[in-house]
Amino acid sequence: MNPASLDIMSYITEENIRFWLEKFRSLGPLPGILLTFMKSFVPPLPTLLIVGVNGAVYGLWAGFLYSLIGMVLGCTVTFLIVREIGKSAFVERWANKPRVQRSMVWIRRNAFSYVFLLSIFPVGPFVIINVAAGIARMRLLSFLLAVSFGKAIMIFCVTYIGSNVAQFMEHPVRWGGVLLFIAASLWASRKLERHFTRSSSNREEMDDLSHSSEKSISS
Repeated sequence: MNPASLDIMSYITEENIRFWLEKFRSLGPLPGILLTFMKSFVPPLPTLLIVGVNGAVYGLWAGFLYSLIGMVLGCTVTFLIVREIGKSAFVERWANKPRVQRSMVWIRRNAFSYVFLLSIFPVGPFVIINVAAGIARMRLLSFLLAVSFGKAIMIFCVTYIGSNVAQFMEHPVRWGGVLLFIAASLWASRKLERHFTRSSSNREEMDDLSHSSEKSISS
């Protein structure tokens, strides 16, 4: 990391982010949404910090909503850009390499779980997740559901803690509620994943049957 980047990152502190959010609060939710939207394009931005400050400035529910909208929009824009670039001849040649093909097959089969589970973590290779899903041509609806559910769990927990820091310090038992929320969300997401996986498998089977029938008719 060059000195200029280090200077910029050293400026990104809780006090400075809070100052700018308060200064432009007259713009409504826009500053909070833009702050988390930028995370997809500026990976070094600390997720825990920007989401936590959003919660502290806007409150639990507004902070959660603004952070979720910004992050999901950022991830989706990155995903769509990469999926479009993936249609180029250069990327097609790269994607057709045997080793890359094996990785792409694995990602396509486990796309929902891959995106959802990695989206839960507040630290991680967010940009790589979006890029891999885009190159693997993951369905847009599946990507939106996976990233929305995963980010919602992570953002709610961080926002809840960020908007109630003092209470968490005084009453550690509150961590139990956060863990219960994560467990319930995981259960619900697995149900949803099974539903979409089953639907996807059924569509693929129908496509295979239609292709087989077309071949038999033509022969």
